[in-house]
Amino acid sequence: MLQVKNLTLTHRKDLRTLIEDFSFVLNEGDKAVIIGEEGNGKSTLLKWIYDPALIELYCEWSGELAGEPGPMGYLAQELEEREGSIYDYCAASPFFFDLTPRELADIARQLRFPAEEFYSDRPVSSLSGGERIKLQLGRILFGSPAVLLLDEPSSDVDLDTLQWLESWLNGYRGIVLYISHDETLIENTATTVLHIEHPREGKPPRCTVHRLDYSTYTSRRADAIDSQTQQARKEREEYDKKMEKYRRIQQSVEHAQGAVSRQNPGKGRLLKKKMHAVLSMGRRFEREAENMTQLPEVEEAVFLRFPEGTALPAGKTVLDLSLPELRAGERMLAENIRLHVCGGEKVGILGPNGAGKTTLLRRIAEELLSRRDLHAAYMSQDYADTLPMELTPVTYLAPEGDTASETRARTYLGSIRYTRQEMEHPIRALSGGQKAKLLMTKMMLDGVNVLILDEPTRNFSPISGPRVREALAAYQGTIISVSHDRKFLSEVCDKLYRFTERGLIPVENEAF
Repeated sequence: MLQVKNLTLTHRKDLRTLIEDFSFVLNEGDKAVIIGEEGNGKSTLLKWIYDPALIELYCEWSGELAGEPGPMGYLAQELEEREGSIYDYCAASPFFFDLTPRELADIARQLRFPAEEFYSDRPVSSLSGGERIKLQLGRILFGSPAVLLLDEPSSDVDLDTLQWLESWLNGYRGIVLYISHDETLIENTATTVLHIEHPREGKPPRCTVHRLDYSTYTSRRADAIDSQTQQARKEREEYDKKMEKYRRIQQSVEHAQGAVSRQNPGKGRLLKKKMHAVLSMGRRFEREAENMTQLPEVEEAVFLRFPEGTALPAGKTVLDLSLPELRAGERMLAENIRLHVCGGEKVGILGPNGAGKTTLLRRIAEELLSRRDLHAAYMSQDYADTLPMELTPVTYLAPEGDTASETRARTYLGSIRYTRQEMEHPIRALSGGQKAKLLMTKMMLDGVNVLILDEPTRNFSPISGPRVREALAAYQGTIISVSHDRKFLSEVCDKLYRFTERGLIPVENEAF
């Protein structure tokens, strides 16, 4: 059993409370997902559970991890130990040399990872995203953990690995507490939802636990918000009507009191009694207002909307690519690549990790960014390729420095859930999700008509993901993208291609 009692986490730099007085219990077999917007403290919560020392440089905390949860395994967002070999990485586990060949083979079988690879001299840096995740999970499993704490296990992995990961998580017998931006994976695996919300700046965070699958939770939450909103608005409309009637009566009595003469004291006394009754009515209405249904205080998802006027004529050729071969150094990635894209089309390219999709997209970006008849923008997987890390978000969006531009920049940053403190942080200090939102906002403000996107949704939370997909689906310009996000591919892209060694193969009606 994993039990957290009265946990409060406060960011040292901003003195911002990330989590307040949060308690929950998870039992064997629970698959619990932590959801919430970027910067809400999800990763910090996982780190604290595993080892509070991981957060002490930037976060203060109070609360306790109760009971004896048993051995825990933690998978970090980033694999930092990339310099050595696979064997060096495995040998760093204190449990590795205690495993029998049979036990090691069983772990390898679970992970669909060759057992002999655990002894390989192959550099960790050469592994694909899917291989890295399996290697990390392997080293965790060496210690037979009762609790798995996984921070973005679905990041940077291909569709085959995602589907394997779903199956593996569902079959795992211990407790799993994880963070993921892949909504399909969450829908297919989570049995419990931990939701961390920061409804408004200055308001305390709200942390709730729901023992429901993700689809049921989001559906019920949306229905509850809608129902509460309708009830609150109905009560306010009725209250406003009552108050309007009350004000008319009050003004009428006040007018009559002002007009009564001193020669008619009887009427004056009657009007005074009437005013007393009117004021009593007003106090009753005030008490009613205190008990009215409140509008729900929920954390809104990001707001993104591309401007009108980004459309290109349907007959215009945006890209007519013909590559006899695509190479990365001496390595042949693919042959006979053909891709024709017209104005308004939204193209998605999928395929296994390490196949060369990003190399192809960079080649496409080089061509389209130099075109004068197009206004193209490129979103790389590595945000440092395009974002000036030393600037703040405000100065990035408003380089002129004038008041009007800065005000507009702050307004847009507020709409994508930036706090005032985050607006003044250097971009390098922001989370991956905050950087992704910033890039999207810049492309939106620049009015580009061609988007070249490499894994555009990989860092958006499940709360913001639907809004981002909605904005991209409504975008009037052209999109050429690489993605493993099944919802993005099905909801945004109207043409799909699978990247293979033989070139790009059209994908027809594939279910994700």
